[in-house]
Amino acid sequence: MASEGIRLGLIGAGRNTRDRHIPGFQKVNGLEIAAVANRSRESGRVVADQFNIPTVYDNWQDLLEDPSIDSVCIGTWPYMHRTLTLAALEAGKNVLCEARMATSALEAQEMLDASRERPDLITQIVPSPLSFKIDNLLQEKINGGYIGDVIGVSVQSLGNSFMDQGGPMHWRNDRDLSGFNILNMGIWYEAMIRWVGRATKVTAMTKINVSSRKDEDGTINSISIPDHVDIIAELANGAQANMHFSAVTGLSSGNGVWIYGSEGTIHVDGEMNVYGGRRGDDKLAEIPNPQEGQAFWRVEEEFCNAIRRTEKITRTPFEVGLHYMEFTEAITRSAQSGQTVALPL
Repeated sequence: MASEGIRLGLIGAGRNTRDRHIPGFQKVNGLEIAAVANRSRESGRVVADQFNIPTVYDNWQDLLEDPSIDSVCIGTWPYMHRTLTLAALEAGKNVLCEARMATSALEAQEMLDASRERPDLITQIVPSPLSFKIDNLLQEKINGGYIGDVIGVSVQSLGNSFMDQGGPMHWRNDRDLSGFNILNMGIWYEAMIRWVGRATKVTAMTKINVSSRKDEDGTINSISIPDHVDIIAELANGAQANMHFSAVTGLSSGNGVWIYGSEGTIHVDGEMNVYGGRRGDDKLAEIPNPQEGQAFWRVEEEFCNAIRRTEKITRTPFEVGLHYMEFTEAITRSAQSGQTVALPL
C-alpha cells in the first residue's frame, strides 16, 4: 500500500469533512481523494469543484463499487454510520468514520464485530479534539502519581444561552439522526477515558426544557433529546465522577474539570489551562504545558499511517467508540428508568 498510494472516497462532505478532513488528507503524501458522494449529485459537485476531486458519484453504493478506491471517509449524520461502515468493510475498504460512532450501542457493536472480521482493514472513529491540548499532560501527571489515587472527577460543560423555545432544528436535536448521545456528553466522556479510564455504573437525571424546534420548512418538531443532564458515575479505578451538561444555562460558568486524588488535585479551566496542587500546598498553581508535548490534530495522517502499517490507531479505535456509545445509551436508560445502569451494557 505504501508504494501504491491510497485512493480515498468521501461519503458525505459536511462542514467537518470540508474544514478538517479534506485539508488533512491533502497533506498526506501518496494519497488521492478520488471521489465524493454527497446527499445529492449537485452538492457533491460543489465539493468536487472546490477541492479538485475528479469523480462525483450519484450515491454511496456506486462509490463503494469502485474497485480503485481502497479507503473511505464517512462524514454523514450518525444514523447512516453503521450501514455505511458495514458496506465499506464488505467492499474491502478501510474506514474512517465521523463521530458520533452510531445511534446506539448495538449498532456500534455491529460495527466493531464487522471490523474484527476484517483485521486486514483499518477502522477508526474521528476522535474528539476538545482535549488534545491537555491529554498528554493529564495522563503524565495522573499516571505518574501526582495526585495519588483518583478519588473523584467532576466535569461541567454548560452552554451560555438561555432556553429558546421553538428555536431552529439541528440534526443533534433529532434522535432518529443522532441517536442516544446528548449535547457534547460523548466528547467529554471520551476525554475522561483518556485520563482516568472507563465508567462501570451510571445514574442520571435529564430534562427537556426546549420541547419543540422548527425545521428548515418552518414545521414545528417535538424534541425528545434532553438539553439538561446530571450524571453520577462509578469508574473502574474505584473513583466516582459527576458530570453536568446543559444547553439552557444562560450566563453560566462554562466548561471546567476537577480531578481529585489522595495526594493532589488537578483543575482544568474553560480555556484548557491546567492547574494543580499537592498535599501541603496552600493553593493551586498553573502546571506548565509546553506546546511540544501537546497532542494535535493529525487524524488523517494517523489513519493513512495505519493503512501503511507504520502506526497503530490510538484516537479513536472502534473499541473505544463502543465504550462511549454504551455510556451515552446508559445515561438515557438510567434517566428513563430511575435506576443505576451497569457498564458494559
